[in-house]
Amino acid sequence: MAIEIDSVVEGKITGLTRYGAFVALDSGAVGMVHISEVSYRFINDISEHLQVGQTVRVKVLKMDETGRYSLSIKKAQASPAPAPRRTQTVPSHAPVNDETAQSMSFEDKLKAFMRSSDSRISDLRHNTDRKTGGRKGRR
Repeated sequence: MAIEIDSVVEGKITGLTRYGAFVALDSGAVGMVHISEVSYRFINDISEHLQVGQTVRVKVLKMDETGRYSLSIKKAQASPAPAPRRTQTVPSHAPVNDETAQSMSFEDKLKAFMRSSDSRISDLRHNTDRKTGGRKGRR
């Protein structure tokens, strides 16, 4: 039975490496799940998430010219829901990040940028003067 691309099938893990897991599919074919395709979260050690002999559901991503399959465990699962965004007022001294910037008006963004820019320039000048000795005439 041929395995179709984008289909979800079950398989058994036959081996683990530091870069992925080898999976024997029901049809007798063998594929590999790259470590980046195991979970939506960062994985440092694949053996903390998978074990040899474990049965997993995988999505077939592609097949190369030699007949090897690229598989994904995370794409066979439902994607995690994004965290809900909070809208709140931003204090004038708080740094602006992407999340708070979306709830601000253009004028507020410009004011925050100017405050941040002035602060950075002041710090740069202070650090530069200290390194050069402050006054240029002293030697």
